[in-house]
Amino acid sequence: MGRRDFDFDRRVAVMAVVNRTPDSFSDRGATFALDRAVEASLRAAELGADWVDIGGVPFGRGPAVSPAEEIDRVVPVVNAIAAASDVVISVDTNRAEVARAAIDAGAAVINDTSGLGDPDMAGVVATSDAHIVITHSVGPPRVEKPPAHFDDVVREVRAFLVERVERAKAAGIPRGRLIIDPGHDLDKNTLHSLELTRRLDEIADIGLPLLVAVSNKDFVGESTDREQGARLAGSLAAMVCCIERGARIVRMHDVESTVDAVRMTEAVLGLRAPARLEHNTHPTHNV
Repeated sequence: MGRRDFDFDRRVAVMAVVNRTPDSFSDRGATFALDRAVEASLRAAELGADWVDIGGVPFGRGPAVSPAEEIDRVVPVVNAIAAASDVVISVDTNRAEVARAAIDAGAAVINDTSGLGDPDMAGVVATSDAHIVITHSVGPPRVEKPPAHFDDVVREVRAFLVERVERAKAAGIPRGRLIIDPGHDLDKNTLHSLELTRRLDEIADIGLPLLVAVSNKDFVGESTDREQGARLAGSLAAMVCCIERGARIVRMHDVESTVDAVRMTEAVLGLRAPARLEHNTHPTHNV
């Protein structure tokens, strides 16, 4: 993937979030300026992120952003990161023309929160070497929607992902370049996101690398009664639950804390050896 190799049987990849938007639900525009976005991306790589996810338009409702403006937001960041680091770069977009520009600039992954809602998206990815994240959501982003309703959220999300995977393959994208994401909180309420987390193994059974984006989400805030800025502990707890149930890519905001939590979880699950072995390994420690 890009300039890095991943063994998802043995490792969990950490994806950092960098929003080049003035209205992100999480950082409220902290990395909207180009230099701040590039700086945050490179700092995330230094802290241990395996890749950075660049977004130019939030998923939630808000003012319209043209494709040209979205390209102007994300492509300069991709260019700058690609020139300075081998970290994997993904771009969070649901538009095929933005995906094409991002891939040309050096993005190795398209993170499509619409799950191939743009009929041209699969074709754009198929003609490149890029991977694509197929995410479950309901209807187009950026618009008001009715209250979320599912008869069985896990069954319906799984069926959606399986169908979109087949659509991607039919368009020419090899299965080895597909990643799936159940879309926590995307057109779902807190009970839906908790049920997805609880039964995430049923999504992992699809057999593709599974990404989860739980950081700072409202289901964490509503479960713990914490506002934005105070959800780190809850986000990490949700992330660990997801890793135990098969997630192998985690999209998180606080990279340093996430890397430590991921490494500890990998060690407990037997995926990774401890960084060092000293405690009670020398005769003097047993006295």
